[in-house]
Amino acid sequence: MGTLSFDLLLGDVRSLKEKRSVVRPIVAELQRKYAVSAAEVDHMDLHRRAVVGLALVSGDAGHLSEVLDRCERLVAARPEVELLSVRRRFHGEDD
Repeated sequence: MGTLSFDLLLGDVRSLKEKRSVVRPIVAELQRKYAVSAAEVDHMDLHRRAVVGLALVSGDAGHLSEVLDRCERLVAARPEVELLSVRRRFHGEDD
């Protein structure tokens, strides 16, 4: 299993409603394109910050890395957000 978390700075966002209109499409696209579990997981009460987390389970480590790379590129390419940091973890049977 692999996980990613993206710390995002949102553009010109003045309310939590506007924040949702930016974050939800990103989460939905990750889920639709890559069949990952994804959600906003932190900074829920801040207008211009969001942490989006995702998880993927695969029996093939190469496939896992490839999908996580694609997810990271997708989020990094979104013009409405600035990607501040990415945290990637691989989890084994003992975790």
